[in-house]
Amino acid sequence: MLTAVKGIFENGQITLMEKPPVDKRMEVIVTFIEENPAPLKKRKAGILSGKVKMSDDFDEPLDDLKDYI
Repeated sequence: MLTAVKGIFENGQITLMEKPPVDKRMEVIVTFIEENPAPLKKRKAGILSGKVKMSDDFDEPLDDLKDYI
């Protein structure tokens, strides 16, 4: 079973923000998440405009598949 519980690491200790849904000893994995991650670069729409070409019959059935249609 995988369960995520949010918590705060401070001064060498982890304080959980909610009670975990377990009542016995279990192995845990702790993942540290940066509070202020680097902002994502804004992507520019249409950067490949005019560089990609498709044939006019792109959506037409393939001759090789006539036996299966």
